[in-house]
Amino acid sequence: MKVLVACEFSGVVREAFSERGHDVWSCDLLDTEIPGQHYKGDVLDILENGWDLMIAHPPCTYLAVSGARWWKRRQAEQADAIRFVMMLANAPISKIAIENPIGKLSTAWRKPDQIIQPWQFGHGETKATCLWLKGLPKLQPTRIVDGREERIHREPPSPERWKNRSRTFTGIAAAMAEQWGVLP
Repeated sequence: MKVLVACEFSGVVREAFSERGHDVWSCDLLDTEIPGQHYKGDVLDILENGWDLMIAHPPCTYLAVSGARWWKRRQAEQADAIRFVMMLANAPISKIAIENPIGKLSTAWRKPDQIIQPWQFGHGETKATCLWLKGLPKLQPTRIVDGREERIHREPPSPERWKNRSRTFTGIAAAMAEQWGVLP
């Protein structure tokens, strides 16, 4: 399967699919943290390259409810962010998952198809993550664990905080590759 992981600098989701033999590329404006097939640039430039599946992690800066107190002053940026998400959602790809936190997309676009938590996939943490799906089934939990720590939410301010908050948990990435990587 030819897989595009859009807006991913970490390489976590890309590697989960790569380990299962897929032709997978990550794409971001930043370099990748894990060496592998990575397009550094605008994902819009490669959306029409014949992908079978796209998992997109569009920036949530102007979309997440955690930043709602700034929405009124950032309406232009928010409108641009929503337009970008819609370009991803309308890409000529038959299977698409768009991931983002709870936020503006639920009212500006539509409710998510699913909300998942890391503790459903082997990580004892909370971080509600919305999935908007096209041509894909909902992810099934793979390993429900005890513990409901809010480590990501409570991380202190630092230059790396945004990166740490945006990385996909490896258990979620593995579930995506195991469950969506076998679809025709």
